[in-house]
Amino acid sequence: MLRKKKKNKKNTHADREKGGQLRTKSIDLLNLTPDTDVNELLSDIRAAEPLITSSCAEQVKVLICKLQEKVGQKDDRRFYLFRALQAHNLPLTNVAFNKSGSSFITGSYDRTCKLWDTASGEELHTLEGHRNIVYAIAFNNPYGDKVATGSFDKTCKLWSAETGKCFYTFRGHTAEIVCLAFSPQSILVATGSMDTTAKLWDVESGKEVSTLAGHFAEIISLSFNTMGDHLVMGSLDHTAILWDISSGMLFTFSQVTEEKSVAFSSLIVTASLDKTCKVWDADSGQCLATLLGHNDEVLDVCFNYAGQLIATASADGTSRVFSAETFQCLCQLEGHKGEISKVCFNPQGSCALTASVDKTARVWYANTGACLQALEGHSDEIFSCAFNYEGDTIITGSKDNTCRIWH
Repeated sequence: MLRKKKKNKKNTHADREKGGQLRTKSIDLLNLTPDTDVNELLSDIRAAEPLITSSCAEQVKVLICKLQEKVGQKDDRRFYLFRALQAHNLPLTNVAFNKSGSSFITGSYDRTCKLWDTASGEELHTLEGHRNIVYAIAFNNPYGDKVATGSFDKTCKLWSAETGKCFYTFRGHTAEIVCLAFSPQSILVATGSMDTTAKLWDVESGKEVSTLAGHFAEIISLSFNTMGDHLVMGSLDHTAILWDISSGMLFTFSQVTEEKSVAFSSLIVTASLDKTCKVWDADSGQCLATLLGHNDEVLDVCFNYAGQLIATASADGTSRVFSAETFQCLCQLEGHKGEISKVCFNPQGSCALTASVDKTARVWYANTGACLQALEGHSDEIFSCAFNYEGDTIITGSKDNTCRIWH
């Protein structure tokens, strides 16, 4: 059976029974446009994928056509406040959706992580056990059945998203854990710490796989590539390091001042306190471009799901969207009245979402920079925001101890 993934990475999945287990094959259609010749694309897919037989080719074509229609639609959705949740007794640190958007998690200074049902706003589980601030949180998307929490108590915990049970506590760091990520296959959890190291942990056994040492200051961001075999880390020592999970360190990328954020697609982009971002070739380690234009520190950077666009967020109160192919600035997102700490794209890549100290989040057209909507109502700065997989729901997390769900 073939099924369409409606948005996000523009892909289709083929499932088959093999050895009694359901196998899934992902076919990326990242360059699909309204002008793509569907018959030619289908021919190319069939040539590369023996699984696509003549008997199911027509179904694949229908799915591609539906995806193509979605890609061509103008996204001018407006969001309305669905629910404001008094999530914690102390300020939040982060918010994150599972892939479907059916649930989300919040981390807090109150030492807990909470799991919420998006549709009802009901609290499903409180994940208790950390002895200090829960700073970094993540679902093991696309599966969404596990949650990882990283804390200032120097530990990371792995939880069941379904029952709230703690599977493992990962111990070994000697300072606060400030960032973490699941590998795309949910085999590993990577944790980054102020002890200058990152560690890899086996999700199945709970054991430490390796320690990645090479930085000389705190690690504040990390990101896996889509294959899960490489990890890039950004540090306050002015560098980012790319690691091959199996063989070790590959490249060191140097900036003028501290790294603030890193993002990994087919390229690597690093955001720095020197007001710039740099784009790096993940195969050669060469710097391909320096993204200029901000007049204050760049605090966050991200790719869209297709890896074709780069968005930056700055302390100067603006964001920018760049082409990941030409490295040219496509538009500026101007309207916030304070620094922007977080930026992300919707799954279609048509809109960007920003969170600011001015107590608002804003939705922008990614191609023009026009502000589609300001999300107002928080009483303190918003430091975290996210779209769900469908792009029709937003969550915002604020220092006012609340998170808001927007439909």
